[in-house]
Amino acid sequence: MNKLFAILAFVGVPLVIVGAFLEWAQMVMFFLCCLSIIALSAFIGRATESLAIVSGPRIGGLLNATFGNAVELIISIFTLKAGMVGIVLASLTGSVLGNLLLVLGLSFFVGGIKFKRQKFSVHDARYNSGLLIFAVIVAFVIPEVFSMSMNAEKTLNLSIGISVVLIVLYLAGLFFKLVTHRGIFTSSDEPEVETEEPEWTKGKSILILILATGAVAFVSEQLVHTFETLGEQFGWTELFIGVIIVAIVGNAAEHFSAITMAYKNKMELSVEIAVGSTLQIAMFVAPILVIISLFTPQSMALVFTLPELVAMITATLLVINLSNDGESNWFEGLTLFAAYLVIGIGFYFL
Repeated sequence: MNKLFAILAFVGVPLVIVGAFLEWAQMVMFFLCCLSIIALSAFIGRATESLAIVSGPRIGGLLNATFGNAVELIISIFTLKAGMVGIVLASLTGSVLGNLLLVLGLSFFVGGIKFKRQKFSVHDARYNSGLLIFAVIVAFVIPEVFSMSMNAEKTLNLSIGISVVLIVLYLAGLFFKLVTHRGIFTSSDEPEVETEEPEWTKGKSILILILATGAVAFVSEQLVHTFETLGEQFGWTELFIGVIIVAIVGNAAEHFSAITMAYKNKMELSVEIAVGSTLQIAMFVAPILVIISLFTPQSMALVFTLPELVAMITATLLVINLSNDGESNWFEGLTLFAAYLVIGIGFYFL
C-alpha cells in the first residue's frame, strides 16, 4: 500500500503541474488532484505516526490532526479566494461529520473486527465531549440564531467575536491537557503494545511533513479550479461537493492514520486523531478561516445552513453517547458509519 501511495505521489504531482500549464480538461485535473492529495496525505500520516512513537499518542494525535487539517485549511483558503464561501462552510461541516462518523466509525469497526473490545481513556472521552458540545452546539448554533435578527455586518462581527473566543479556548484546552493536567489524561487501562521503532527519524519525518504539505498547497489550488465543472458535470450542489467530496479528500491523512492505528489496537491515538481533528476544525480552523476571509473578496460569517447544523449536532450527540464509556466495538463503529451514510444521502438529494 505504501508503495502504491509513493507511486501516486511521485507520478500524480508532476502530472498535475503539467496539466496546469497545458490546461488539461477540468475533470481529468480533478481526479489527478484528488489522487495526488490522498497519496500525499498518506505520507503525512506515516510521518506523524513516526513522530507519535517518539512523543506519545496525545502529541502524535495532535500532530496528525494539525498536518492533516493543514490540507483542509489550504484547500479552504484557495476556495475563499475564489469566492466560494458556501463550499468552505460545507467542507467544514463535512470535516466534522467525516471525522466523527466516518473516520471514528470505521476505526471502531475495523479495530472491533480484530479485537472484541477496545479501550481508550475515559478522561479523554469526557474532555472531548465537553468541548464538542461547546464548539458544535454552542458556538455554531449561536451565530445562526442571532443572525436571524441581524444584518450581514453585525452577523460578521458576531462571527469574528465568537471566532476569537473559540481560538483562545482551544489553545487553553491544549495547555490544560498537555501541561497543567497532563497526568489526568494518562489511561491506566490503555492496552500494552509492543515497543516500536519509528519508520523514519524525527528529522526525516519533519522534512517529509513540510515537503508534502507544500505539494498539497499547489495541488489544492488546482483542485479548487475544478469545482464549478464538477458540479455542472454531475449535477452536484456546492453543499454536496463541500460536505462530501472536499471533506473526504481534505481529511485523507486523518482517515488513513486513525483507521490504521485502530487496527493496531492503538485506540488512544486513533480516537485522539479523529476527535482531536474535529475539535481543531471547529475551534481553530473554522475561526481562522473567518478571520482570513476578511482579506478575501467575500467575507465569511460563521453561519451554517439548518441541515448542516442538524447533521453536526446529531453526529456530536451520537459520538458522545457511544464513546463516553471509554470502550468501543465493531457494532458501535457500524452505527456511526450508518449515520454518515444516512446524512450523506440526505445531502445528495438536498
